Amino acid sequence: MQLPFGFRIANGGAAPYVWTQQTENNEFLTMARAFLFVLDSFGIGGAADAERYGDTGSDTFGHIARACAEGRGDRVGLRKGPLFVPNMLSLGLGRAAETATGLRFESGAKVHLLASTFHGAAQEISSGKDTPSGHWEIAALPVRFDWGYFPDTVPTFPAELTEAIIREGKVPGILGNCHAPGTEIIERFGEEHIRTGKPICYTSVDSVLQIAAHETHFGLEQLYEFCKVVRRLVDPLNIGRVIARPFIGETAGSFERTHNRRDYAVPPPEPTLLDRLTARGSQVIAVGKIGDIFAHRGISEVRKAAGNMAMFDKALGAMDDAGDGDLVFANFVDFDTEFGHRRDVAGYAAALETFDRRLPEAFARLKPGDLLILTADHGNDPTWHGTDHTRERIPVIGMGPGFRGGDIGLRATFADIGETVAEHLGLARGRHGTSFHATIGGHA
Repeated sequence: MQLPFGFRIANGGAAPYVWTQQTENNEFLTMARAFLFVLDSFGIGGAADAERYGDTGSDTFGHIARACAEGRGDRVGLRKGPLFVPNMLSLGLGRAAETATGLRFESGAKVHLLASTFHGAAQEISSGKDTPSGHWEIAALPVRFDWGYFPDTVPTFPAELTEAIIREGKVPGILGNCHAPGTEIIERFGEEHIRTGKPICYTSVDSVLQIAAHETHFGLEQLYEFCKVVRRLVDPLNIGRVIARPFIGETAGSFERTHNRRDYAVPPPEPTLLDRLTARGSQVIAVGKIGDIFAHRGISEVRKAAGNMAMFDKALGAMDDAGDGDLVFANFVDFDTEFGHRRDVAGYAAALETFDRRLPEAFARLKPGDLLILTADHGNDPTWHGTDHTRERIPVIGMGPGFRGGDIGLRATFADIGETVAEHLGLARGRHGTSFHATIGGHA
């Protein structure tokens, strides 16, 4: 039936009703909200192309769970015993892992799925296993080009780039110039950096140039300005990110990275889900490093904090403040930076358990018609060799009060997540990905 004032009933045969408003572009603005929580690096194994990346058999979730079951995740004063994440399991995490790997996940206890929940896994089609590729694809824009990378040699940076960094960055030289883990290279060069004023520049297998500098001896604002210069210099090399890595302390044994990290990313080459939402007037509240990842494009507001739990507080506040048609997009980076890269099984497991304990606070904020999705951007198996990301499939689990829910299977691209959010929030279909909104029941 035709309703007055541009309103219609969404899936009008069921109750309670959810209302949408028709826009001038003949789109429908759903009177509901969406929440995307990214557990940075929480892969669930099974990537079909893992061999290409040297990651065949990697499985962040599966290997953490196995290690904990075998006592290898125990740490005095931190945690003990099997991995305990009952809330994520009640959303279907175990079934998502089975979809990703084909292996039955045994939790050690009977799991009852909550009402209106859905579960599945997604395969990445972007050319990389890095943060921008994963997040852009989640936001319905797969990365179809190849990023630039620095070779695993010493020195790693081209001589002309190094000369330009020193000249245009107005520094006496650089330290590092190699592939290295962040904490290790600060221990190696931190004292010399304080003594000479030379920033520590390094990279990894990702498309990144990282710059570590002391917050007070070098200066936080000077570090940020220096990173902006380097960002411009590496643009012709198609490097995905320049990352500021500030630290404190006076000696190798006391150096500690702070949470004043800042990422300077290449802007997405075409509109993402975020651009599409802000263009039509919706709010996109970015929690954590989301704003940096998208070069602050398509972002209405940025909320940051130090640590996963402080970030969770910010995410809950954003949920409280979000209005109809808005998106809260949150990244919980500690899983990756503090535990994955450091190959810390016990720390990763404890962080998952702490996150899981707080999920009911997010569930309690969901209103009829809202959509909450928990996912990841890549893997970082703490039992794996090296210190880098691992190519894995990701979980796609969540709930929508009043939804039918169910099994969404294995999605061919992370972009299906973004297109599902787009449909939920009343946007026209985008160029990449396929929504699974109808599969989980649409609006009740």
